[in-house]
Amino acid sequence: MSLEQHKSIHINMKANILIIDDNQDIAHALQVLFTLNKLQCGLAYSPEQGLALLQQQQFDLVIQDMNFTADTTSGAEGMQLFNDIRQINPDIPIILITAWTHLETAVELVKSGAADYLAKPWDDDKLLVTVNNLLELNELQGQQRQRAKRKQTQQLQLEQEYDLCAMQFRSESMLQLLQMATQVAAADVPILITGPNGSGKEKIAEVVQANSSCKDGPFIKVNVGALSQDLLEAELFGAEAGSYTGANKTRIGRFERADGGTLFLDEIGNLSMQGQTKLLRVLETGEFERIGGSNSIKVSVRIVSATNTDIPQAIIDGSFREDLYYRLNVINLKLAPLCERKEDIFPLVDTLLEGQYQFSPQSRDLLLAHDWPGNIRELLNTIKRAKLLCNDRIITDQHLGIEIKHTAKLALKEDVTEQDVIAAIKSSGGVISDAAKALGLSRSALYRRMKKFNIQDA
Repeated sequence: MSLEQHKSIHINMKANILIIDDNQDIAHALQVLFTLNKLQCGLAYSPEQGLALLQQQQFDLVIQDMNFTADTTSGAEGMQLFNDIRQINPDIPIILITAWTHLETAVELVKSGAADYLAKPWDDDKLLVTVNNLLELNELQGQQRQRAKRKQTQQLQLEQEYDLCAMQFRSESMLQLLQMATQVAAADVPILITGPNGSGKEKIAEVVQANSSCKDGPFIKVNVGALSQDLLEAELFGAEAGSYTGANKTRIGRFERADGGTLFLDEIGNLSMQGQTKLLRVLETGEFERIGGSNSIKVSVRIVSATNTDIPQAIIDGSFREDLYYRLNVINLKLAPLCERKEDIFPLVDTLLEGQYQFSPQSRDLLLAHDWPGNIRELLNTIKRAKLLCNDRIITDQHLGIEIKHTAKLALKEDVTEQDVIAAIKSSGGVISDAAKALGLSRSALYRRMKKFNIQDA
């Protein structure tokens, strides 16, 4: 490749490379090559000088020799230098360059984290391409680390400022949901939590209650979907003695019990039309009558409701009142299914295991690959089962009992799409090595696809 062709290679102009080689001719030759391509270089002629520069300045990539003492070919000095550099900067890309070409040791260093291994004399064109790729990958890694650090900071701040009711999570979507939930908790307005069954809607309601102005009041829960239509209104609004068969004494409803606190109405989409009418009146006036009674009872109750029903469609079908929906849905908290926030799996699981159990690598992979149609409820039941079945406190894939038909298929290398990359990164909690493994790619190949798809915030 000619010098003009070199200019067509995209190079990060702000990058700074450290060259560590005791052969000054080689060090200067590399410096000239990179300078012609608008790259900054620092030179060190011994491991000691190189390590000192790394502690004093910011570098984006290191090119290091493997042997520094005359007539030495063991590579031990280079291996020590490599390890010392890793102690100073665990993330910086390192290219090993030497005339010493023992393949086995080179492979071991690459397994230990070396970015590449080039033999002297090197090919300028290939070296420039390698350096450019590594600088781009390092920049993407840096952005990923910054995002992870920023998210961790936001989560710690949220945990310090609010009562999150011991919720365990790591996903960006859950962080945003909890930020919104705690922000609106103090406002005395109805909240509707939507999401699939088993996804944790009740836990979000607890967070709202714990951070509300009525946090010291009662927190009354009722699963609307679990009650028969005959008993539902009596359960919510109460009933006078003798108002229906079996009502031998006055029954206090959930609204009265929740006075001065919060009433959590789960599966609100299953409420009868008659019940909806009464609930709407309570929301509008704060008053209701017990079944069989004529006296109005006035209460002050914060309403938090939840449903997995498509209420807008229910309104179209005529099974849910539109005016009630708008009353309940002043604030809507949408909870994503577990398959869309798999970063939350291991924080949840670790809490259950309390550090007393371990997963085999295969079982960890299976937990991440599974679709979890039953969401958190299925996950918790799966872990409880595994704890009972394993004898040596090592949980294997057999102990999990997950059916393969629900397990996501890993994409083939040639078929990896933008959606596959985003999903893999989310599922791995932003750990690129785990995401690459799930996709059947090397870390470098995954970063190239991230660059190709312009994935910055996956």
